[in-house]
Amino acid sequence: MRTDEASSEKQAAPATGTQPPRSSARPPLPRSSSYGVKRAILGRALPTAHLVHERLGKIAALAIFSSDALSSVAYATEEMLKTLAIAGAGILMFSLIVPLSAAIVGVLAILVFSYRQTIKAYPSAGGAYIVTKDNFGLIPAQVAGVALLTDYVLTVAVSVSAGVAAIIALVPATAPFRVEMAVASIVLIAYGNLRGVRESGKIFAAPTYVFIFCILSLIIVGVARAATGSIVVPPPVTTSGTLSVFALVPMFVVLHALASGSTAMTGVEAISNGVPAFRPVEWRHARQTLVALGLLLATMFLGISWLAAKLQIAPDFTGRSTVVADIGKAVFGSSALGHAAFALLQIATALILVLAANTAYADFPRLANFHAGDDFLPRQFTTRGHRLVFSNGILALSAAAIMLVIAFRADVTRLIPFYAIGVFTSFTLSQAGMAKRHLRLREPGWRVGLLINGAGAVATGIVLAIVARTKFAEGAWAILILVPVLVVLLVRMNHQYDREKRELERDLKAFSPAAHRPPITILLVEDLDPKTVHALQYTRTIRSERTIAVHVEDDRARTEALQAAWLAAGLDAIPLRIVRGRGDQAARLAGFLAAYEREDRDAIVIVPVPHERSLREHVADRRAGARLHRALLPYGHVRVTMVRDHPDGVHPLQRDEAGRPVVRLTTRQSHDVVVLVDKLDRATLSAVAYALGLGTRTVRAVHAAADPDRATQLANRWSELRAPVPLDVIECWDRDVPRAIERYIVAMASEATEVTVVMPRRDYPRLRQRLLHDRTSRKIERSLGRYAHIDVADIPYYVRGVSTSSEPVHDTAKTHT
Repeated sequence: MRTDEASSEKQAAPATGTQPPRSSARPPLPRSSSYGVKRAILGRALPTAHLVHERLGKIAALAIFSSDALSSVAYATEEMLKTLAIAGAGILMFSLIVPLSAAIVGVLAILVFSYRQTIKAYPSAGGAYIVTKDNFGLIPAQVAGVALLTDYVLTVAVSVSAGVAAIIALVPATAPFRVEMAVASIVLIAYGNLRGVRESGKIFAAPTYVFIFCILSLIIVGVARAATGSIVVPPPVTTSGTLSVFALVPMFVVLHALASGSTAMTGVEAISNGVPAFRPVEWRHARQTLVALGLLLATMFLGISWLAAKLQIAPDFTGRSTVVADIGKAVFGSSALGHAAFALLQIATALILVLAANTAYADFPRLANFHAGDDFLPRQFTTRGHRLVFSNGILALSAAAIMLVIAFRADVTRLIPFYAIGVFTSFTLSQAGMAKRHLRLREPGWRVGLLINGAGAVATGIVLAIVARTKFAEGAWAILILVPVLVVLLVRMNHQYDREKRELERDLKAFSPAAHRPPITILLVEDLDPKTVHALQYTRTIRSERTIAVHVEDDRARTEALQAAWLAAGLDAIPLRIVRGRGDQAARLAGFLAAYEREDRDAIVIVPVPHERSLREHVADRRAGARLHRALLPYGHVRVTMVRDHPDGVHPLQRDEAGRPVVRLTTRQSHDVVVLVDKLDRATLSAVAYALGLGTRTVRAVHAAADPDRATQLANRWSELRAPVPLDVIECWDRDVPRAIERYIVAMASEATEVTVVMPRRDYPRLRQRLLHDRTSRKIERSLGRYAHIDVADIPYYVRGVSTSSEPVHDTAKTHT
């Protein structure tokens, strides 16, 4: 498939049904300002068909998915030393640091073997959310998912803050700008990820491998110089053995240090979450990358801890240096080459720490997509953006991380207590889920798998208990409270979606070939002006039984002037009824329309609206429309259509030589109706029924296929219900639904044709409900509003979604053109 702009226009033809006629008189499709901005910043849109090409090889995947885990060696050892130093362990901390690091590496080895099992069992995506949902159900899966989501936010905040600390260690004068540098780094990483998966791999691969080279070089040079005696090594701590050291330091302090160092294991699960991003064979490449990650992480972490203990590098509590920086100064020395090596080490450390947040950017949007797909997060998180990434997830992660960085002043030590709780919760649930899977399926080799995953669940569960206990007073309590609260909110959101779905899809039956009686058209007239003339012209395109003009009087003199102008304009063929009385205009109009509710046909109330409105007029019209809707809610056959005047003044009000108004109404040669279909539910059926009632030449339905699988399901369901109008499925290659619809409608319009686009819209009474759904219908209205003789009839279906009652819901709908 060609992906340039010109070819995309050609690809807008419907996949089923007939090709809509194209008019050579139509100008080229204008480019919206928002589309132009996205293209300028992010590049051209990637077609959905190119998703398979946005895959990663093992080299790029190691950089994207492993940067979080690998970068943690820059601060994990330091956090253990700080914990021991604050607890008063003194010089004994240098004897404890290597055994504690070895214990952490032991747990890491168990995790690597455990996640190898997980990746093989769940090649589509083996993260904690999927594994827990498959083996324990949706609610426990929300615990695992929420724990990981919060941990990914903290990953970004901690990694970026640690990277800024490395920059400050190299250039102390930048210390006052700590927060600003952290925020700028998050924005940079977000931009790289919005550019696409392959783009981010190109951006982040080089710093990751430079960092690996620098740390391994630091360890090799440090070990060599210590072995040859060419580096000053303080005298070792005199104790009778490691066991005696543990006896001298309180166990709570030891466990507290172990909890601080366990942050080195965060990010190990990222590869299992991102299996679909690998090139085929996905699970095999993911397992190989995971082993490489484990070996590198173990080597680098143990090496840094050994050098810190050997050189007795004490942590700096002023924030102007780091343990890795002090090790680099001691190992590389004060020569020119040593200074250059130290500078490269600090630059590489700063870059990898800042870019380590990319691991969270690779996994947070995918995990949010899984939640949203199960209706536990807003469905906006399932949408792929301009460059085939989950843009909304990237933006949400960035906003949350920036708030944390600002709140905690980019201080790693203040952020660490919140860290690791979430990731070890997900570790434990994932490994327990795998153990249950082995017991449930008993596939070949299940006993070995049970032993590995069972050991993983026990080991990570113990670490989780240690972290929760030792970090509780320092801030872990906030995460222990936040996760259950978020789970409750997500479950409530799921119940809300479920109620709405049941209401919208209740009692869907096959269409019956019942005849549709022509509607009655009722035109509301406030004054005889251009917008009213346009609305009058629109009524001529509807094959209604009769048309009635209605004026709700608020000033007697104005009413008399309108009646005189109406007769002078030669509109006496359309009777003008005057509604008098006191009280709210909407209530009086509802009383007048009550008689038409008793007729077995639709009464279409057309309200003329000017094309240009000030903000004040727009707000006033919204309020008037809301009052009118409430007044007409009891009348199921009364529809309200707001007919907006065209921007180019197609129907100006003319006057004769005597200054009297002259209105010339013509009937256009044809009137076509297109029903926009996103999914098949009661709202769509209401829109189809409205379209058929207009009595036009042709009625067709169209679906913009941003998701091919969803389009196939819709087409099958459309056939099952024997829909009386043909369904055209058009390719939406760039997932820009408003633009695809605009291309389709403009292609079928002609100078002699009136086109009414009927758009079902699900309206929700509460703000929290409306926030759970996108605003695509508004964008379509704006894109089509600039064309003459293309009118958008917006058919809201009012969804209660507030109870599980099976009581029928009133189908009253209002249309907005």
